[in-house]
Amino acid sequence: MALYIIQQPLNTTGFKPTPVGQQLMFAVQDTWAITERFNVKFIADVYISNSSIDLNTTTDRIGVFKTTPNNKGVGIFDFRPVVETFLKSDNEGSTFGNGSRYKTSDVTHPIHLIDQYAMSENSMRFMAINFKREYSVTETSAIITSGNPEPSNLYILFNGVLQYDDVLTLDKGNYGYDLARPTNFLATLASSNFLSNAPITQYATINDYGTLPFFNFLPTTDDRLSKMRITYYWDGGSSSEDINQNWNNGGYQTNQSNITPRVDKCLMYFGGFPANLRNWSSTFDTAVTNGLTHYTIQGSNTAAGTTMNTYTIQIICPNGEGYNRGYEMVRLAWLNQWGTWDYYTFTMKSTRSVSTKRIPYQQPAGTWNESRFKISGYKGGKKNFRVNSTEKIKINTDFVTEAEGVWLEELVNSPEVYIINGFQADINNKYITNKYVEPVTITTSNYIRKTKANDKLMQYTFEIEKSKMKRTQAV
Repeated sequence: MALYIIQQPLNTTGFKPTPVGQQLMFAVQDTWAITERFNVKFIADVYISNSSIDLNTTTDRIGVFKTTPNNKGVGIFDFRPVVETFLKSDNEGSTFGNGSRYKTSDVTHPIHLIDQYAMSENSMRFMAINFKREYSVTETSAIITSGNPEPSNLYILFNGVLQYDDVLTLDKGNYGYDLARPTNFLATLASSNFLSNAPITQYATINDYGTLPFFNFLPTTDDRLSKMRITYYWDGGSSSEDINQNWNNGGYQTNQSNITPRVDKCLMYFGGFPANLRNWSSTFDTAVTNGLTHYTIQGSNTAAGTTMNTYTIQIICPNGEGYNRGYEMVRLAWLNQWGTWDYYTFTMKSTRSVSTKRIPYQQPAGTWNESRFKISGYKGGKKNFRVNSTEKIKINTDFVTEAEGVWLEELVNSPEVYIINGFQADINNKYITNKYVEPVTITTSNYIRKTKANDKLMQYTFEIEKSKMKRTQAV
């Protein structure tokens, strides 16, 4: 006379995060109820929260769902359409405590501009489910709910999606995506990667903003990526500095907050691109003065004695000569497969155009609402009641590798794309709204993946359109 969970998503041991953008399948069974009772339905109370979940209350319950048994007497639920609406991208630096800074100030700012570290606020949530049953003793008697609820495991969901060719792990009918294979995203383990499909060598100007995301306190709640070491290189010299991941720097040192675990610190962002470092680092400024050519970033878990893979940021020539031939550079940020941000600076020729749609009307040549008709020279004839103008930009990459070409394919598929404007020495960092982030849409509809064998040198062209129309006065 018991209800059992016979299938649920894999990867729960050790708090391995689960991408929300997949089928989150649960199957429950109660043989006694199916054979001995009538009008049987299985009930799922779904709980979502950014802190610990108490299944004995209804505080974090977001919905109650029911299903009838299938031909095998099993109730099957797919909760992806429900729970994925409770996760979204992180667009602003965290407002929780010291969760984020921009130029040492806590003024509200885009996530891309952070000084050192920032916690996630929207991309991760806890999930747990209480399964119950209902039935009637006879075919026409009242419906009752009886028996003890059967709780699921506690899940950590993040705003990632799985593609149909992502390899899944199967274990006793349960399946899930292993974040440690083939690419290790668990940043507290050895030779791990930031939460992105981007190559470990990237290119940026000294004015480019960007973040590097990583999981924190995972795969166990005691693990923490404790610091980032940045080593700057120039012709004939180098220097380095460590940026500790602690409360003062926008990070988090402990997995407890007022005795309540929080999931928002399990995904962190590090402002590792040049403009982010210019916000605060005098060591970086000195390296630029010395002729900085590139620098490396490597995270480490001091307690476990493990280090991440080393990432390299190559500096694009800042004076507009040689490398990019003086072309206007456009830097894009887009929401990647794993629910965080990727960046690319388009250094080759870009072309801007404006398309305009006008709504005309015929205006009288004078005034009709006075004692006499009065002709006015500026009135009359065809006028534009409204003018809607949209700016479009065609941008080109430099020559790229095959791996970069595969990575840039995500840009075409991304639902969120932005132009990220470059560093400015703001006198007052309160005046940043509408200044650094411009929403755009990708209008390129055909992306042909190129290879060295077929195409030799590989370049890609994208067309983008600014999301906001240029406004005009009403007439």
